[in-house]
Amino acid sequence: SVPVPQEAGPTMVGDENSDPHLMSILGATKRSMLGNNFCEYYVNDAPRVVLDKLESLGYRVVSMTGVGQTLVWCLHRE
Repeated sequence: SVPVPQEAGPTMVGDENSDPHLMSILGATKRSMLGNNFCEYYVNDAPRVVLDKLESLGYRVVSMTGVGQTLVWCLHRE
């Protein structure tokens, strides 16, 4: 068996228009990176921890893709 490296965080979980209540549940903080004119929400959790939290809230992964060295998940809640 080969060990699979796992990122430890931070994990970007939303943009400046994301639901503040959901961001609070995830423990996310809003950040603005130098040079950007927009904010993003981040948590220090690994992506698998964030996905587990979202699953407990009724979200399901509907797609996933890689963009360079970044993984992007699309989730939906009924």
